[in-house]
Amino acid sequence: MRLGFAGTPEFALPALDALRASRHTLEAVFTQPDRPAGRGQALQAGPVKRRALALGLAVHQPQSFKSAEAQALLRELRLDALVVVAYGQILPPGALSLPLLGCFNIHASLLPRWRGAAPIQRALLAGDSNSGVTIIRMQAGLDTGPMLAGRSVEIQPRETAGSLHDRLASLGGVLICEALDAVAAGAARETPQPEQGIVYAEKIDKAEALIDWTLDAAAIDRRVRAFNPWPVAQTRLQGTQLRIWETELVESGETALPGAALPGTVLAATPAGIDVACGRGALRLTRLQLAGRKPLAAAQFINAQPLAGARFTPS
Repeated sequence: MRLGFAGTPEFALPALDALRASRHTLEAVFTQPDRPAGRGQALQAGPVKRRALALGLAVHQPQSFKSAEAQALLRELRLDALVVVAYGQILPPGALSLPLLGCFNIHASLLPRWRGAAPIQRALLAGDSNSGVTIIRMQAGLDTGPMLAGRSVEIQPRETAGSLHDRLASLGGVLICEALDAVAAGAARETPQPEQGIVYAEKIDKAEALIDWTLDAAAIDRRVRAFNPWPVAQTRLQGTQLRIWETELVESGETALPGAALPGTVLAATPAGIDVACGRGALRLTRLQLAGRKPLAAAQFINAQPLAGARFTPS
């Protein structure tokens, strides 16, 4: 089949590579316009653009698929199908109708759970035991189309958003090739999404990364893992920003019970980690980063930063 590909961030790379290596032909790659980044705010290309250029593929960066020019380009390409992976824009009906066999999306959840922008982080925040990838035929609604394929993965006990992202991205590359082969053979089966179990994954706000120590330890641990590698859970130590990269739950008997200690109070600081009182239970911080410094293991951190009597606060 003659394929188009629309994607922008790293999550889309395994799918792009898989399609490039498949028996189908990639006629064009669409990606978001270059954005300013870094201290100098110079324009920088996204991961998909860089990979596509390295592969010798034609790259297009329309401001919007709502424009007549972008839709005219799609029409001229005479695509059989367009694959969309974390593109960063909602495609209007006028664009969705142009590829002969339709547009297909790789979504990082087991739909209809976690429709929307941040399915990986929301699954971790909710304490889900499973995640996965769903291939859908795109419709005008947000992640509402019928399902062509889906595969579940177990969320590991210490899973972070980064590790789950990488596993699902790789799985997406495998599934989209299987689904497109079925479409090409006229053997694809499409199943409407259930009306029950619909949950929306709202976009992550940086403010959510600020730790509320009155929550129970397990909830805070989930936040640390969900916000690694972005935006990274954070707290304050004597008014200075402190990022928390890795934590683990403190088992009963491992440290002094929080008792009357205020949430955020350091209960113990050893090379194994920094035990902090939470609203319920205690959390051990094992990798931390002061503003302007490099991330450090707890053993290195406490050598440079006395914590006796310290208390972490939201502000």
